[in-house]
Amino acid sequence: MKINFPQVDIPAEFISWTEVNEDILNVYQQSCRLKAIVFVLCTEGKVTASINLQKYVVIRGDLVVLLPGMIIQINEQHEKLRLSFAAFSSDCVNGINIFNSAKESFTYMLDEPVLHLDDLTAGYFKDYFTLMTRMLLHPKYAPQTEVNKNNLTFLLSWVNSLYQMKPHQKKEMSRGEEICRQLVKEVMDHYQTERHVQYYADRLGISLQHLSTTVKQVTGKNVLDIIAHMVIMDAKAKLQSTRMTIQEIAYSLNFPSASFFGKYFKRYVGISPQEFRKR
Repeated sequence: MKINFPQVDIPAEFISWTEVNEDILNVYQQSCRLKAIVFVLCTEGKVTASINLQKYVVIRGDLVVLLPGMIIQINEQHEKLRLSFAAFSSDCVNGINIFNSAKESFTYMLDEPVLHLDDLTAGYFKDYFTLMTRMLLHPKYAPQTEVNKNNLTFLLSWVNSLYQMKPHQKKEMSRGEEICRQLVKEVMDHYQTERHVQYYADRLGISLQHLSTTVKQVTGKNVLDIIAHMVIMDAKAKLQSTRMTIQEIAYSLNFPSASFFGKYFKRYVGISPQEFRKR
């Protein structure tokens, strides 16, 4: 049975704080699915949390990278817990292409959301979050939309480089999970030009039926949904952060016309590209 977890966004485009209190964490006492991107640094103590239904003990020096769609729940808080964080709303996320900013390590971020930092790097993150918090509280220097998108891109790129330097333990996976991981990598590389499921089945060297059945069993989604997720994220970023015409965006994503792109976009987003751009 599919469980529909409540979806949680943040109330502003960008929020940063260096002294997380119990009231904030209480929001996550029940399992919820994030719409935002959140970077959390543990500076003191520890907390037990479930991320994508897997339990993690987060300790001092751990950076937790929470991407849209992740399921999060706080299980237990320990004394003297101190957290710093920066969070970017779904609207801000829509303004950039997160795959481009963290392409090399995106699947690792999904599989290993907790990254332990050395003291020097943890200190840099704490200083960065402190600076962002101070600016956020000052009316004159509070970051605006373009600055928020640049900050998100910077943090994703920074974290991407840290994941690339980290030795990754080979995670035991079922054959189905391995197929899904390979599919995500292939889609990230080719979604701008290829949206046919047969193409990805051929790339993985398996039958179309086997790919479709496996992805549905492991993720609960179909292959077209996975492809569409990346196409739509790229389209949203271009609509909000560039001056490209609808037709130019359509051609950049290998749609035969702006009309065809518009129908595809509305099928998955619920509104037309023009309406989305005006929001």
